[in-house]
Amino acid sequence: MKRLLFAAVVFFSAMTVTAYADLSLGDPLPNNAAGVKMKNVDGRMVSINDTKGENGTLVIFSCNHCPWTNAWKHRIAFNGNWALGKGIGVLMINSNDPSQFPEDDFDGNVQRAKDTAIQFPYVVDSASKVARVFGAKKTPEFFLFDDEGKLVYKGVLDDNADDQNAVKRRYVEEAVKAVISGQPVATPETRSIGCSIKYRDE
Repeated sequence: MKRLLFAAVVFFSAMTVTAYADLSLGDPLPNNAAGVKMKNVDGRMVSINDTKGENGTLVIFSCNHCPWTNAWKHRIAFNGNWALGKGIGVLMINSNDPSQFPEDDFDGNVQRAKDTAIQFPYVVDSASKVARVFGAKKTPEFFLFDDEGKLVYKGVLDDNADDQNAVKRRYVEEAVKAVISGQPVATPETRSIGCSIKYRDE
């Protein structure tokens, strides 16, 4: 964890993060982001609206260069694929500017999707508009909306990026289970840990 924390500090210090808003718990899925069409790894243009599930929607901000997303990448894929099977729509979004980290370009998305066998879309937020509307600041960062489109969880995937065998709290999994059972999320917000999003120029 110390290795990842050091890397995240370096990345965060090197880049300036500008977020336009912050979604709060209970806020609806923002209309000015939900309909934005973004290029998926299969070439299709999809939006959050296109991927909504009957039981809710999980939006993941991620990228390909960050050591934190790399540490969690297989768990992100597993949790996203699992959530799909529970009636949760899942969409992963790369809002990073690839001029800063070339791995975060479209081809990098295609390779990440292949390497992790994700069954959900992984799209390019070409102007970082969706990330700005959400107020997303980190990669990875998770936003779970219930079947009414209300934000019920935001934050980190689990409590141990370095060692999946040492994980004690699986926050996203816990939140999804609560949503599909109609129960309140026990821990609705956690502090996201990762690299800063490198916003593209508008």
